[in-house]
Amino acid sequence: MLSFKYPAKSDLLLVGFLLILSVGILFLPTGFTDNSDANTLRVQSRILSTDNSMIVQTGIIKTGTQNLHIKILTGKFKGLEIDAFNELIGRMEFDKFFTPGDKTLTVLNLSADHSKIVSANVIDHYRINLEAFLLALFVIFLIAFAGWTGVKAMLSFLFAGITIWKLLLPGLLKGFSPILLSLGIVALLTSAIIFLVAGTNKKGLTAFLGAMSGVAITCIMAILFGFLFNIHGAIKPFSETLLYSGYNYLNLTDIFLAGVFISSSGAVMDVAMDIAASQTEVQQQKPNISVRELRHSGMTVGKAVVGTMTTTLLLAYSGGFSALLMVFIAQGTPMINILNLNYVSGEILHTLVGSFGLVLVAPFTAIIGAWVIAGKKKDRVKLQ
Repeated sequence: MLSFKYPAKSDLLLVGFLLILSVGILFLPTGFTDNSDANTLRVQSRILSTDNSMIVQTGIIKTGTQNLHIKILTGKFKGLEIDAFNELIGRMEFDKFFTPGDKTLTVLNLSADHSKIVSANVIDHYRINLEAFLLALFVIFLIAFAGWTGVKAMLSFLFAGITIWKLLLPGLLKGFSPILLSLGIVALLTSAIIFLVAGTNKKGLTAFLGAMSGVAITCIMAILFGFLFNIHGAIKPFSETLLYSGYNYLNLTDIFLAGVFISSSGAVMDVAMDIAASQTEVQQQKPNISVRELRHSGMTVGKAVVGTMTTTLLLAYSGGFSALLMVFIAQGTPMINILNLNYVSGEILHTLVGSFGLVLVAPFTAIIGAWVIAGKKKDRVKLQ
């Protein structure tokens, strides 16, 4: 049975502050409003039957219009059965194909007085309920296992999501410097997550300073090697679409480089927290430990942690490009060609620069922790 330890007053104050800050950011206007037509209504519906006679299939590619008979499940037209359509453009990554019984998100185009439905367009399978269930299950297991720490971890998780959605992405769209804005957001998230989980103590301070040193190194190396690699930001999916959507002032290259240290910042935090926590535990077991001894302990732990964490980034990034690499292998593309392609080079830059941050954060955190946790003690040799 899990024991529940009553949270410290500082923890409660920090949790309360972060809750208020999260709510404030959540309701912060971004300047980007919903541009959907006032004469439309989004509802849940269920597919009752389909007519695929207007679909042309060439190999595995389908094009044409899939006619659907649906039943509306929500909204003021609930229970009404109508005909809808689903356009297939021949691109499997965007197309969706429905069968009877599927639950969908449907856009209803209404008359001027909103009294009747003019037409209906089925957007995609409805997944919100399942996503909410998965999130709830995650929260339950996290809190059941970690107790109060799990509550704080969940709050930090939600705070990070809200901050990225309401501050980082709108800020990038408004043309703020991607590097500076991203550094500020990462610093905000790092401080909130680390101090929330570790507490406002020496362990939290060590982990924060160590993590930020790793992020700073990753940022500098991303800028330097991004320039040397001669890679532009349009290699990322949908980046070019932004330019054609009225945001031609965006610096896609800086956005890409900012993404390098943003994506590795979570792993950097993990390494910094592991080393800070281990040094704190060592110091508690041996209060009179010297700075040099504690630094050595931090280095030892750091070597073990870095040994596995560097592979973590390789697995995370390569998993997203497995289909592309399989195409190259199937076509017999020479390795020298593959390694020089801009989007492959971009992922190599992503992986190696992020791994550099992981490697360097370990000694930085060990050095910082030795001074912060053990204090500025000097090793003394007693004279006999």
